[in-house]
Amino acid sequence: MKKFNVIWGILALLLLNGCIMLSNNQYYILSVASTPTQSYTLSKGIIGVEKITIPAYLYKRDIAIAQSSSQITLLSNAQWGEDLDTGLTNRLIGYLQKKFNQPDVYPYPWGVSRQAHIKISVQISRFIAQGKHVYLDATWRIEEIQSKKIKSKLFSGIIPIQSENKEDATSIVDAMDKAFIALEEQIANGVKHFK
Repeated sequence: MKKFNVIWGILALLLLNGCIMLSNNQYYILSVASTPTQSYTLSKGIIGVEKITIPAYLYKRDIAIAQSSSQITLLSNAQWGEDLDTGLTNRLIGYLQKKFNQPDVYPYPWGVSRQAHIKISVQISRFIAQGKHVYLDATWRIEEIQSKKIKSKLFSGIIPIQSENKEDATSIVDAMDKAFIALEEQIANGVKHFK
């Protein structure tokens, strides 16, 4: 009886291992900050970046593509390797640190030991591939904490997907990366000219 249980246990492990190895899932991330082509000095003090808000379909692990304005499909073999709200927030922080040669860019809010001078908020309302393009629609806002001065802007980007296959996850993620680079640059320019 023990020999029988051991054999079944080994077979179950081999079967499970085989199922795991047969998985063709590809994992993608967008959290690596791009390198700015130009950097600036910033004398505005500490910058706080609130966690980026994203549409509910981006909380799924499977990459979503839009079939129409009201229907999405989840790609079965392409998944996000990170939580996009956290990943995109960290990416924006890293980009602003590089852009302004400034290490004092942090997630906001944080403990009371540091106080932000400027707070940045980003709400993404659409970030998805549809047809041969990726669409990124967002609202961003810069607020000077002490004076309560606010600057808000809309962002709308359309980036072509460099593949004839509209379900090519690698090309979709590459286009999403380019769209987010444009958003990062617009936010950085907003911070640079914020007075």
